[in-house]
Amino acid sequence: MSIKNIESAENAMVVTGGFADTESMEILREALADDCQAMNFTFDKISLPTGGVTVFQLPDEDENGNSVTKDITGVILYNHPAFAFYSKEYTGERVPPDCSSIDGVTGVGVPGGDCENCPYNQYGSGEGKSKACKNKRYLYIIREGEIFPIILSLPASSLANFIKYTKQQLSKRRRLNQVVTKVTLKKATSSTGMLYSQAVFTFVRVLEQNERQAIAEMTNNVKEYATKLSSDDLIESSDESAPTSDTKNNAVLSIDPETGEVFNSVED
Repeated sequence: MSIKNIESAENAMVVTGGFADTESMEILREALADDCQAMNFTFDKISLPTGGVTVFQLPDEDENGNSVTKDITGVILYNHPAFAFYSKEYTGERVPPDCSSIDGVTGVGVPGGDCENCPYNQYGSGEGKSKACKNKRYLYIIREGEIFPIILSLPASSLANFIKYTKQQLSKRRRLNQVVTKVTLKKATSSTGMLYSQAVFTFVRVLEQNERQAIAEMTNNVKEYATKLSSDDLIESSDESAPTSDTKNNAVLSIDPETGEVFNSVED
């Protein structure tokens, strides 16, 4: 057998396993329907680090905390807006936003209503050029070998990269839940000289047909989960969706006036 044929055979073996485990989809559906009733059950949420850090922190099974990884590779099952507006300065408590939206169309809370025409959703309504309402996006990513997706909370400064990647895939007639995507981080610098971390999206491969069938079912489960999100589920401490000071933890959260990125530092 030639080297080329060996490589093809090895690739085929990898794809056969992949994301085609229908039993895992069944476990997810049963868990959401039965095991998680009357529970404040949420998927693990990952935010981009601050200050130009190029590794992600992921929840670890070990009780000691998080593990670090250079990339998150998996299938983006679903994604939706996660708008959050805080009217008052943070006092150290984990409080839900005053107004939020998971469709980017209608805000729930105060002021609520039409997101497009909301004065807090206009550039310049926040610090410098940024918006007072932070326009994040939630990406539900399932990694190979796992049954629960993680939520990557994507800040406004990374949305252009995500939009570009999505357009590239759609131009090739690929839905995001039909391909494996690698998400990495790069350092970026705003015009004000502040370093921040920006997400980069890379196409890995197209899913096989049997994988697509399994992933389609998981996508439907995640969509149903997302429709039940409330403002409490959009709480994110020490990032750009939260207010801009944290007296409880003696931290200062400064906002870049151009990007709206938050930079966390602790005072002595």
